[in-house]
Amino acid sequence: MSTSNRPRKSPPPQCELREDEEPTCVGPAVVVLVIVGAYGREQRVCASHAAALWLTDPTVVFSAKTGPEAIKAVMRQAFGSGGSR
Repeated sequence: MSTSNRPRKSPPPQCELREDEEPTCVGPAVVVLVIVGAYGREQRVCASHAAALWLTDPTVVFSAKTGPEAIKAVMRQAFGSGGSR
């Protein structure tokens, strides 16, 4: 039995659309999108890729598994910070 300190949490999932050359991913894959046209297939992506997919593909919707903070991150990527109040 090992006594080494290993982290209990698994590493955050990587974006399923991550590129090896010139990556455009922003942070971990915290957004779960459902592609309706593909029989409800789920896809885990970063906020940057989620914004691009959500803006360009009308069959993409957010999954209930995506938290409000992740959706806010997608909206910031899609529309900018929105300025201050």
